[in-house]
Amino acid sequence: MAYIVTPVTVVQLPGLNTLGISLARIDFAPNGLNPPHTHPRATEILTVLEGTLYVGFVTSNSNDGNKLFTKVLNKGDVFVFPVGLIHFQFNIGHTNVVAIAALSSQNPGVITIANAVFGSKPPISDYVLAKAFQVDKKVIDYLQSQFWMDNN
Repeated sequence: MAYIVTPVTVVQLPGLNTLGISLARIDFAPNGLNPPHTHPRATEILTVLEGTLYVGFVTSNSNDGNKLFTKVLNKGDVFVFPVGLIHFQFNIGHTNVVAIAALSSQNPGVITIANAVFGSKPPISDYVLAKAFQVDKKVIDYLQSQFWMDNN
């Protein structure tokens, strides 16, 4: 187990409908990573209950580029990921981590970046991705051949 997300959204708890909130418990093994992803309909507030996490998000495109904000969180620390921005969490400690994420939507959605880009069905053209990432088409073909899992 690298990490396990246990969501509590309107899908699991219909009583959340119209309330504009949801939760997720995230359990991380040592070196567990919740990979770069976004919630298109929600801001997330993450609280670490046990352990140590390295977290961060990237701002949206601007004239100054995409700025990365990061922090090491310990037990009791809180961090906010603004709605729609790409973010991640990584267990940098030697013990398991437990965190609770509160989200500002009963249906926040999740888009895992690598899964969406390299694992879409049907696949995005390898020529398009090679040009976008400025790498050889063989690199894209390799990435598209990998198993991309849902992180829900």
